[in-house]
Amino acid sequence: MSRVAAARPLLAPVLLILAVALIGSTTSTATQQNFITALVSVTIVVGLYVFIGNAGVISFGQISFVAIGAYSAGELTLPTQPKHFVLPGLWSFIQNHSVGNIPSLAIAAGLGALYALAVGLPLMRLSGLAAGIATFAVLEITYNVLTFWPKIAPQSGQTLSLVPTTTGLTQATVGAIIAAAAAFLYQSSRRGRLLRASREDPAAAQAAGVNIRRERLIAFTLSGAIAGLAGGLLVHQIGSIIPSQVYLDLTFLTLAMLVVGGTGSLWGATVGAIIVSLLDTYLSNAENGLHLGFFKLTLPSGAADLILGLLMVAMLIFRPQGLTGGREWDLTIPHLRRRRSETRADASGASGLDQASLIAESPNPTDSATEPAAERPAPPVESPLSGPRPEG
Repeated sequence: MSRVAAARPLLAPVLLILAVALIGSTTSTATQQNFITALVSVTIVVGLYVFIGNAGVISFGQISFVAIGAYSAGELTLPTQPKHFVLPGLWSFIQNHSVGNIPSLAIAAGLGALYALAVGLPLMRLSGLAAGIATFAVLEITYNVLTFWPKIAPQSGQTLSLVPTTTGLTQATVGAIIAAAAAFLYQSSRRGRLLRASREDPAAAQAAGVNIRRERLIAFTLSGAIAGLAGGLLVHQIGSIIPSQVYLDLTFLTLAMLVVGGTGSLWGATVGAIIVSLLDTYLSNAENGLHLGFFKLTLPSGAADLILGLLMVAMLIFRPQGLTGGREWDLTIPHLRRRRSETRADASGASGLDQASLIAESPNPTDSATEPAAERPAPPVESPLSGPRPEG
């Protein structure tokens, strides 16, 4: 398979990101912020997918890396004069130096990766409930350190303000595409395939020589880097940050995005992030009164969280693989033609089966009518080890 053909599943997420950016560019400045938020959410959720989707291990600690990226990028880009006022207890080498926007994003990604590597070394041997509890502890530790340690953040959880607002539609789009490309390159690599094999059957993968702990640690570190980048984009979008913004609410919101879209594919992570982010934004606005033409929609306080929670529960019950079924979407013409032919063949086969069933139930069924249904071969069964197949 050529490299171009192998990269085809990346086309759908990138086109969706570009479509969101294009729509956002035609809206007002205030509305455009909703689309920027959706694109930043894509970067966060893609980071979640790199580890949770490929490893099959739940993690509640990924937002810790977003927090590290947000605070590091915000503090590094803050001008030195206001930095002495806003962060009087900050380490002197950070207090006396500032960097530009792009270097701060690179540093945020690097620090996110380093933090993920440090906490991942002892945690990647865990699975199931133990992994969930341990990563939640990481989130709790990070929150408390950022709240009460003035050497690295404002004292007593105060707001880190006066951060330059440089994350516009273009930068958010580029960040989301970079995250999607990194996730796709990883899942297509040998490392990504080994990790997915361990997700499907850990015992068989370990017996085949797969070092599960190492493969998980690699994905966890890459996930931390993408989350750190997302944190930098986030703080440069809103211009300020407090610990509660990168804590429980964002943790469960981004997990809902991944679950709704589908944990098993990059396409699902992208779709879920955009849909749930925009839905959450407009539902939250509706709590304060949202004008829809001549109609004003007003929801009670807390309705947005309630609706999103019900949506997540319904998705887990009725479609546990998410809206995308955990599959990538291949948009190339030959693939679409092949899928269309398969759909027509399936529809024709189903019609034949229905007709044969009706004739078989009649008093005198004919042999010619029942024979095609009896001889039709069973559809192929997809192996759980085959991984997600592109969806047209």
